[in-house]
Amino acid sequence: MKKLIFLPIIFLVIFSSCKKSEVAPDTTVTDEMARDSLFYIMKSWYYWYNMPEPTSITTTTKNDYPDPYKLLEAMRYKELDRWSFVADYDEFNAEMQGSFVGHGFRVGLDDAGNARIAMIYDNSPLYAYGVRRGWIIKKLNGTDLAPILLAGDYTAYSNLIGPGEAGVTNIFEFTKPDGTDTTISATKSTFVIHTVILCDTLHLTSGITGHLVFDSFIKPSVQELNDAFSYLKNSGVTDLILDLRYNPGGYLEIAQGLASYIAGSSHQGSVFAKLFYNEKHTDKNTSYPYFALTNGLGLSRIVVITSRETASASEAVINGLKPFVNVVTIGDTTQGKPTGMNGWSVGDKYWMWPVTFKIVNSQNEGDYFAGFVPDKEEMDDITHDFSDRHELCLQDAIYYLENGSVSAKSYRLFKRYPQFSEKPKWMNNAFVKEK
Repeated sequence: MKKLIFLPIIFLVIFSSCKKSEVAPDTTVTDEMARDSLFYIMKSWYYWYNMPEPTSITTTTKNDYPDPYKLLEAMRYKELDRWSFVADYDEFNAEMQGSFVGHGFRVGLDDAGNARIAMIYDNSPLYAYGVRRGWIIKKLNGTDLAPILLAGDYTAYSNLIGPGEAGVTNIFEFTKPDGTDTTISATKSTFVIHTVILCDTLHLTSGITGHLVFDSFIKPSVQELNDAFSYLKNSGVTDLILDLRYNPGGYLEIAQGLASYIAGSSHQGSVFAKLFYNEKHTDKNTSYPYFALTNGLGLSRIVVITSRETASASEAVINGLKPFVNVVTIGDTTQGKPTGMNGWSVGDKYWMWPVTFKIVNSQNEGDYFAGFVPDKEEMDDITHDFSDRHELCLQDAIYYLENGSVSAKSYRLFKRYPQFSEKPKWMNNAFVKEK
């Protein structure tokens, strides 16, 4: 059964219309069979199927590669494509349902060279111990974590924290915001994430402003966003600060829904995004319109907080809103993924997700492979929690809303520090499911 998914993550809200395979899991599918399936998918559907570099798809010999993973790497158009992937069927499905295995946090470096919690899910094991964004990790299993982050050594980090499996225990030595130290022995577990990390209101001189920190566009996000915008609408917000700094994408339908909540019913029927396939499948080219939602806000301006992790569906929201809403971005340049994917399941054993289309807005603006440069460049201030008005990006967002312009160039030197997450790498994508 072919299913369409766009990457970085852009998901559509209408899950009830998505087809689902009724075929029983086929344990007889071999690596060679999956490889052969991918080969024919790539030759027909891959957006860059006719690119001569670095390896021409038309001259690739599939039998030279033992499995779909290695074949995809050989056929991928490396000049632009950082996102096509092959995934385990069950693992992918679980991730898209919000299932998470691990401690549930992102870790990064601050300006002083400390390893700190950058983000943590509220259902995670460490959250239950009181751990929050901004806590310093002095040591992990007796090892100083900061040098590993500074070196960007993901392999060393992975070896230190152990596999992404329930039951793996690690010992953390933390320094809390009040300066006291604590040691916590935490065990990785399986839990369902909340993609709305924070939803609150700020009473500014410019009026009541919504503040939404949103993590990814996956199936649980539909209800979470509805609840969030119900709260924001009932609160009478007139502006919105949308924090997408760690949002790598997801279902396009959900991105369409988020943009519709923001733009409101006055833009119903206008084009949010247009999808263009290669010349073999122009009949699949389509548009995604804005639609009316009960809790739509109808805003004229928003501030979006971005980072290099802001990708795919998140970028589609920014690009899709720009013709209709004044969108100001603060933070770092986004990842740059103006493309999406279709997905094919093979024997309920593999998911194949090659890039199959490009995404543009109503003005045919796209091709932002270099990412969106922010209107105000600002560091990710992991020393403060998302709701703290001293957090640098939030501080700049508030300044813009209250003054009508971004603040003057900061006296701080902009730096970008490595961050590690337990999320799978393929989450930087936009997915579309076939109706």
